Amino acid sequence: MKKIILNIVFASGVLLALSSCKKDYLDTNPTDQIAQSEVFKTTANAWTALNGIHRSLYIQYNSRQDQGGQSKNIIDMDMLGEDLVNPTTGNGWFITTHRWQDHRLENNWSPYFNFQFYYDIIDNANMIIANIDNASGPDADKKVIKGQALAYRAWSYFQMVQLFGKRYDKTTDNSNLGLSIVLAPSKEKIARSTVADVYKVIVKDILDAIALLNGAPTRANVSHINVNVAKGLRARIALTMQNWDTAAKYASEARTGLSLMSNAQYLQGFNNYTNPEWMWGSRQQSDQTTYFYSFFAYMSADFNSTNIRTDPKCINSALYNAIAATDVRKQLWDPTGTNTAFPTPPGGTRYPYMNRKFLSGGGSGSSIGDVPIMRVAEMYLVEAEAKARLGDDPGARTALYNLVVNRNPSYVLSTNSGQALIDEILIHRRVELWGEGFRFYDLKRLNLPLDRNGANHNAAVAVKMSVPAGDVQWEFLIPRSELNTNSKCVQNPL
Repeated sequence: MKKIILNIVFASGVLLALSSCKKDYLDTNPTDQIAQSEVFKTTANAWTALNGIHRSLYIQYNSRQDQGGQSKNIIDMDMLGEDLVNPTTGNGWFITTHRWQDHRLENNWSPYFNFQFYYDIIDNANMIIANIDNASGPDADKKVIKGQALAYRAWSYFQMVQLFGKRYDKTTDNSNLGLSIVLAPSKEKIARSTVADVYKVIVKDILDAIALLNGAPTRANVSHINVNVAKGLRARIALTMQNWDTAAKYASEARTGLSLMSNAQYLQGFNNYTNPEWMWGSRQQSDQTTYFYSFFAYMSADFNSTNIRTDPKCINSALYNAIAATDVRKQLWDPTGTNTAFPTPPGGTRYPYMNRKFLSGGGSGSSIGDVPIMRVAEMYLVEAEAKARLGDDPGARTALYNLVVNRNPSYVLSTNSGQALIDEILIHRRVELWGEGFRFYDLKRLNLPLDRNGANHNAAVAVKMSVPAGDVQWEFLIPRSELNTNSKCVQNPL
């Protein structure tokens, strides 16, 4: 596996390089780094290593302004779907992704980043998992640190295998190629394992994480992974594997003790992790400037970037029209493009169906803002879909109702059943999770085609208006840099 240096900034102000292509990267102990032996000497230092992984979710990579950690994946996944609309090409950022070009070229940034970023987290998690048991410190701390590292490893493999492998299909043996499985600190060249074997690792890791995190003390903040988040990840994984009973069970357990946000909070800009509905998110301190690599430099309505001024992100008009007039979520988009209540940066252009879901925490002058990764609403949607697919229509209707009536006080319990109920749930999933990085993953797991026709997509901007379900284009190519350094790794179908 190709290793790259990942300098992770910790709250203490020191830097740690846990993975590198240099053979002697842990043989030195410069003043701005911690040697491996010191990192895992105590649980206090190991907490610093874990905090580095949390921080890595929103630092800049490769000096690229479109690579702000997890934000890059979130934006990529919606750019590849049909629900996010670019009215123009703007200044070009993410447009080749939107056109389904970037992820199908082995030398381009989307394959490279999504491969690099998650393997970096895996490499760092492996260091923690391999060393934490021998650290000096409370056993309770060891369990939480190890549990979070295992959850990070499970999440990273899960995020990646859905990109670089074929969709998981429980009716097959899933013997097609997935990822190279690395479960210990290693520079060994490793061949790609099957999708089935990758999912076995994912499931084991997340179950081990749940066991370790169960009963743990209250976490410092929602940038840390607790047992609710780990159960939420188990629910996501089970949904993708079409294990409906498991998905419903863990989705229900994941939201235990948690609540949905109010309608007033729904309109506050999705930029503050103190929102009661957020289960997991990246906390961005106001003194940790993110400039133009922030999520909010592309997805917010108001930050003063060229991208937002010229290409505000819009919703698919057909999806917008499916939202009830009394639903608070309908207020997140302006169908006219003339509503001055919708903020724009200075000199910004208005377009129909532009969003105000995401607002920069610092207004037009700052791209700072917290980024949601998991919310309680998703867990209601997972439970509803899973129960509907199990044939438990009453249970599915109840789960859906408990979410939607919060957003729309006029909503009544659905009378739909079977496929009509599933379709209703999926519409609410698309509306609820718009812009949060789910759409490509959902289309692929559901084996649905991309279809941007019949809405407000500009064919000259989108270019790729449809892709058949199951087409090879649903697989990201392995980065050329990995193929060049790992002779055991083979490319996906071109």
